[in-house]
Amino acid sequence: MQCILLCAGYATRLYPLTQQQPKALLDVGGKTIADHILDKVRKLGIDVHLVTNELFVTQFQQWARNKKITIISDGTRSNDERLGALRDLQLVLEKAHITDDILLIAGDNLFDFSLNAMAELFHEKKSSVVALYDLRDAAKVAKKYGVAVLDKTNRVVDFEEKPEKPKSTLAATCCYLLCKESIARLGEYMKNPQGENPGDFIRWLAKREAVYGFSFTEPWFDVGSFESLEAARRHYSGVL
Repeated sequence: MQCILLCAGYATRLYPLTQQQPKALLDVGGKTIADHILDKVRKLGIDVHLVTNELFVTQFQQWARNKKITIISDGTRSNDERLGALRDLQLVLEKAHITDDILLIAGDNLFDFSLNAMAELFHEKKSSVVALYDLRDAAKVAKKYGVAVLDKTNRVVDFEEKPEKPKSTLAATCCYLLCKESIARLGEYMKNPQGENPGDFIRWLAKREAVYGFSFTEPWFDVGSFESLEAARRHYSGVL
């Protein structure tokens, strides 16, 4: 298994804070967002690849010194040129010659659950797994997140992107364990993509093979706004 961190976005909703600095390198509780994620990933003992854009590649290379992380640029220099998460994923798979199972995480995805626990489900089911945060309130999920419905075995039986009337309160986080067989189907999906986000691929994939949900209730922060960034900073600084 290998890990791929998606950090090629331009975080325009956090401008001007992220005009000259990548979101994943913002400080949260005395540590960068990326370092918080790495702390979790390192416990799995796997190699890490980070994809960023050409605008921020030098900053990530400096940050990654002595961290044993492969940094890959997708060659873009503006939000208008961005490739999208799935094409960035394809780029890393090709450049790093990855044919293993992968752990795919967005570089703005802060969470307190154990990746080891998620990996246990992955190995038990021998199928791809998506991390799901139970918001326990349909109104908080509506129009904001991908939403999954699970059966009694935790298999994903329904998946919608940002529905107006969600069928569950399980929000899909951008944290996936994808088996190599699922990754092998990415090329097929990209011939006629129904969206550029990993959740779009999961929705397509779940109709063709077993995909399972790992539900958690530990704190999670999707750092996409000033409000969520400040909430994460309060949490990781121990401020209630």
